[in-house]
Amino acid sequence: MLLTQTQVYDRLQKVIDPELHVDIVGLGLIYDVTVKSIQSPEGERTFVHILMTLTTPGCPLAGVFGQMVKDQFVDIQGFDPQKDMDVELTFDPPWIPDMMSEEAKAELGF
Repeated sequence: MLLTQTQVYDRLQKVIDPELHVDIVGLGLIYDVTVKSIQSPEGERTFVHILMTLTTPGCPLAGVFGQMVKDQFVDIQGFDPQKDMDVELTFDPPWIPDMMSEEAKAELGF
């Protein structure tokens, strides 16, 4: 397998919310990461599914977060985030500030 769940989370911590200037993991926007090995004609590949939310359904950056996430994985040889990754947005359950890490709460003054 090319990627582990831990490696995916490490890279997701590098995705910074452009409005809040805090990483999306610390903000509590990542609900689930699933990493599985799949067979293809080229051999074994890794497929990553990321279930995430945004702070509000009307977030003006909703259209760019998926690509921001995928951009963190473009340098991995043998992994094409455009076909080997799915970033799914959900608002169930809705995000609340309690989902943030203690570090993110402190940084944002909560």
